[in-house]
Amino acid sequence: MSSTSTLDIAPFLAKTSKLWKTCGIRGLFSLQNIPGMISLVAGLPNPTTFPFESITVKLRPTLQGLPAAADGADPLTLTLEGAQLSEAMQYGMTAGAARFIEWLEGFQTHVHKRAPNDSWSVTVGSGSQDLMYKACQSLIDEGDFVLLEAPTYAGVLAFFAALPCTLIEVNTDSQGLDPASLQSILSSWETTHAGKPYPKFMYTTPSGSNPTGTSIPEARKVEVLKLAKKYNFLVLEDDAYAFLYYGPERERARSYFALEPEVNGEQGRVVRFDSFSKVLSSGMRLGFMTAHPRLAAVVNIITSNTNLQPNSLAQIMAHALLARWGPTGFLTHCREVAALYRTRRDAFECVAKKYLTGLAEWTSPIAGMFLYIKLLVHADGRPTDSAALVPRAVARGVLAVPGTAFMPLGGPTPFVRISFSVVEEKDAEEACRRLRDVILEARAEAEAEAAVHAQMRK
Repeated sequence: MSSTSTLDIAPFLAKTSKLWKTCGIRGLFSLQNIPGMISLVAGLPNPTTFPFESITVKLRPTLQGLPAAADGADPLTLTLEGAQLSEAMQYGMTAGAARFIEWLEGFQTHVHKRAPNDSWSVTVGSGSQDLMYKACQSLIDEGDFVLLEAPTYAGVLAFFAALPCTLIEVNTDSQGLDPASLQSILSSWETTHAGKPYPKFMYTTPSGSNPTGTSIPEARKVEVLKLAKKYNFLVLEDDAYAFLYYGPERERARSYFALEPEVNGEQGRVVRFDSFSKVLSSGMRLGFMTAHPRLAAVVNIITSNTNLQPNSLAQIMAHALLARWGPTGFLTHCREVAALYRTRRDAFECVAKKYLTGLAEWTSPIAGMFLYIKLLVHADGRPTDSAALVPRAVARGVLAVPGTAFMPLGGPTPFVRISFSVVEEKDAEEACRRLRDVILEARAEAEAEAAVHAQMRK
């Protein structure tokens, strides 16, 4: 690792990032930790006024065989009280609770084999999407270009629409983002976008992609990272479904964050986003960003001036659980969660094959909770915009997301996204039966219309 260099990220930061000013109050928080310091700074509510004496959470009886809590407490309960509860109920540090960040840094080192150094730091957010928006806001200047795989997560498309940038679609296939498409875009840039700056970053969801369900193999990640260095752009790695991998372990790809020192001999080009929403609780709204400290500092300044900090209670509760589990225990829990989604994938695909064979196509996912289904309205394979079928589907009592919602530049697509995460087998079967009826009805109408046109041409 000593032979790697740290990327100078300053040229990537937006001009507007310099306009944010450190909060006059929160900017002094770190000084309170100086030994002997008497702080008269923060307007902290007196904790004696909080109506909570203790909070006890009962855990599900999973992860059998792990050691009990060090204090001898019931292994199926977590109790927050005393100083720990006061911390959970009180304002905290902008980047996140110190004990939580320390655990997350150790976890990233454990999982991605990246020793702590000055090329990365961890920042906690109110879900990873909160951090993604702030990171993009910190990077994008008027007139910038941004690369996104197509289709891509609809949530980022909503905020990109409000940012002053132009989106460039990178094609995907059954193995996720296609490096050949990326190479084609960048190698012809000076011809297709003469006089325009090269893209500043690329956004990608590499594992169990939302919406496609695809996972990019490691060999492709290597190609992408080499292109990122050659054409000097950042990689924003939104890996919300990384913990929901249920494919063969020998085929599991390392993260972009893990690979960048080895592939490019540098650090700091990958901005990684992780989420606890899929494996602990979506309502806790906890995510974390692992990024160059300079970028993290801008994101933290934005937070200090907007929502002040991530939720203290959620952080301390999560830390109490994760500290008891340790990285190994947490990953064991994730494997159990992933196994559930593999079972649900199998059950949904079973009924989908029963009702939709010949009427739809999809790639079986190895991570995540989505199928991206191509509707075959025309028997000869000609595409039909899935959005046109949504009213028919709604009328028959089945709802899926039309693929156009995930296309950076909009436009028609024959795909729909379905989630198998919570649907029970009986409902899945009925949904697929109804979807079959929708496709058959549309196919019959298309064939009748084609027959009329053929007759008119005679």
